[in-house]
Amino acid sequence: MNEFIKMELDEALSGMEKALAHIDTEFTKIRAGKASVGMLDGITADYYGAATALAQIASINTPDARTIVVQPWEKNMIGPIEKAIMEANIGLNPQNDGQLIRLNVPPLTEERRRDLVKKVKEEAEKGKITVRNIRKATNESIKKLKNDGASEDEIKIGEGEVQKITDAYITKVDQLTEIKEKDVMTV
Repeated sequence: MNEFIKMELDEALSGMEKALAHIDTEFTKIRAGKASVGMLDGITADYYGAATALAQIASINTPDARTIVVQPWEKNMIGPIEKAIMEANIGLNPQNDGQLIRLNVPPLTEERRRDLVKKVKEEAEKGKITVRNIRKATNESIKKLKNDGASEDEIKIGEGEVQKITDAYITKVDQLTEIKEKDVMTV
């Protein structure tokens, strides 16, 4: 196989792997009824004028399946952290006792579970679109290699390989989605 086509395939593989990792990250943000430190990912608080991730200004842990505890390293940060959690609108009400913030994760209703499954499917579809866009870009790049001396047979083989990789990653996205849906629907 042409070395340039091989490079394009490696690049496509890398891009699709990143897309899969991104989907996995997005899925961790979708809560499944049990407390998870990942639920607070992406939330930033004002730390001396700079938007800073909660994990960098506080200790975050889950003492049990229904509670998240956020303990700021500086006591004066408890207000900004509490405000940031409320503004993030993640469906949790912070309880501040002056030392730490407790977040009680309520059990999910059947309706809320269905909404979360829809959100899981939306994220999965975004991931599939990303994978398909990578396939399209890679195929276009491979076709352009004809000018660089790649034969039509090599180009066809390259496109076939791109399709195999794409199919494999679409299947992986479907598997991740199925696992997350079961997780969300489990009471």
